[in-house]
Amino acid sequence: MEADGSQLFPKLVSSESLETLEEILSDRPREAGVRIYGDPKLAEWIGRTDAIGQLARSLLGTAARPVRAILFDKNLQTNWALDWHQDRTIAVRARIETEGFSNWTVKSGTPHAEPPFAVLERMITGRIHLDDAGDDNGPLLIAPGSHRLGRLEESEIGAAVAERGAIACLASAGDVWVYKTAIVHSSKASRDPKTRRVLHIDFAADDLPGSLEWAGIG
Repeated sequence: MEADGSQLFPKLVSSESLETLEEILSDRPREAGVRIYGDPKLAEWIGRTDAIGQLARSLLGTAARPVRAILFDKNLQTNWALDWHQDRTIAVRARIETEGFSNWTVKSGTPHAEPPFAVLERMITGRIHLDDAGDDNGPLLIAPGSHRLGRLEESEIGAAVAERGAIACLASAGDVWVYKTAIVHSSKASRDPKTRRVLHIDFAADDLPGSLEWAGIG
């Protein structure tokens, strides 16, 4: 991965594999972000499309595996903007009070918690583009190198972006953007009527402490 904490892998997913992924996701509601858990077909696809797994293992080590998936479907009917922020939560199988894990919530029926920031710093996120992501349809924006700044308070994020600048993660269907999960990022609303679908997958190589377990995908 590049030193700024992100990298584009063009056409990492073949057209045939992308069609299979579209079939797997076809019954998902067209919402801003659909969290996907307990989906063996998606888990099987990720395992079978080994370029994704190989990439994660090359960056995190042989124990890397997918621990969360979210489908983003930005279109004129479902459109949104997202302020600059860091992702702070992970999904787990069950809420088990554990030192360092706080701010518990339930999203789509699955427990989430804010872990020690070191957990997030050791994770990566892959974004599989099902459609083209041009400058007009709300691509992901990242602040390069911001993953090295540690956990930022909301009041500190603006200054970090001003210092680091922003990169637009433009892509074509089949491309995969990978970035450090702790990187500061945002997204503008789309100005283009075309659909912009992205499957967001978090990867981790670490086990969680105590009895906590990652929620996973399958």
